[in-house]
Amino acid sequence: MSDHETARTPEDLTRMFVEYSNAGDPDAVAALYHEDAVMAFPPGQVTRGRQAIRDLWATVLEQRPTFVPEPPLPTLYFGEDLALTSTPPRDGAGARAQVVMRRPDGSWVRVIDQPEFCTPTR
Repeated sequence: MSDHETARTPEDLTRMFVEYSNAGDPDAVAALYHEDAVMAFPPGQVTRGRQAIRDLWATVLEQRPTFVPEPPLPTLYFGEDLALTSTPPRDGAGARAQVVMRRPDGSWVRVIDQPEFCTPTR
């Protein structure tokens, strides 16, 4: 997965996700995630690990969805190597949030991804 651009800042990850998804490249999308990342998607489920995330996105991207960049909210840092990124969805429904970490080479990857927040049912 080293053939793809690496994120030099936490904010790069969202931009790159949109670019790679719109290009239909599940390998590039998966490269944005840590090997042991967890993603709360599909809604109500958890996808664990880069390979499972890649397989999920391969299926999603077969439908050729179009992703539109969303303006990021301010990144919150915990030290120098852990951060929280988020964007408000264009439809105004909640937010998207990702915990990201800096790897030893200085690049950033997603470790926890919550791409959709659903209103809890009681």
